[in-house]
Amino acid sequence: MEHDELKELLDGLHDRYNAPDFIADDPISVPHRFERREDIEISGFLAATIAWGNRKSIVRNAGRLMRLMDDAPYDFTVHASEQELNALLNFVHRTFNGADCIAFIRALRRLCSRYGSLGGYFEQTYAATGDLRTVLSRFRTTFWENDHPTRCEKHLSSIDKGAACKRLNMFLKWMVRSDSRGVDFGLWRTIPPSALYLPLDVHTGNTGRALGLLTRRQNDWKAVEEITGSLRRLDPDDPVRYDFALFGVGVNRSSDELPPTGAKIR
Repeated sequence: MEHDELKELLDGLHDRYNAPDFIADDPISVPHRFERREDIEISGFLAATIAWGNRKSIVRNAGRLMRLMDDAPYDFTVHASEQELNALLNFVHRTFNGADCIAFIRALRRLCSRYGSLGGYFEQTYAATGDLRTVLSRFRTTFWENDHPTRCEKHLSSIDKGAACKRLNMFLKWMVRSDSRGVDFGLWRTIPPSALYLPLDVHTGNTGRALGLLTRRQNDWKAVEEITGSLRRLDPDDPVRYDFALFGVGVNRSSDELPPTGAKIR
């Protein structure tokens, strides 16, 4: 498939899937419940953190977590008493339990105290480094500087260990990208969309391979680099705008939307 043909196909899928109708059943619906920047950041980060498994379960449990945080995620993160934090002990999503949740809130509290907000950390660190790969590495180190149960660390992927960092990249996409669709938030304007990396999972990976965007079989950071590089050739300024397109086809198993024999970029 020629470059222009592939771009036309992906642009059509983007028009179909990158739309407000897709929000309701997606974890991004959780931060869309809020208007305050700091609430969007905290709720988005926590929703992304538990974004694995069944999407309806993710949205339901993230909504429950917001209610436990009095539907004021930033104020709760910054000001919750020990008694209020302990109310989170009953929370669970798959292997992410209440103790993990409290450890995450404590880490977020320290970040917000030091950098003014969660977004403040990412924007300041990107300004200092100019590379989101470095930001992802430093973020994990900074996040876990406080005392915490070691088991909690598995819930924050490590780019230094070669992980795809799907949930972190998804969160960054939500916060950085902005377009006329009203899906992503575009809150962090000092980080350009061109710097983003695709939130790679089984669905985007399978679709990417079918389209010749990805040859690596493993869904790791090397695969993220490869598929994002392919997308940058199609749209250098905003490569991950195709995320919902690749994901939508994959999760709906809509193979009829793809070329019958796959594709290769030429």
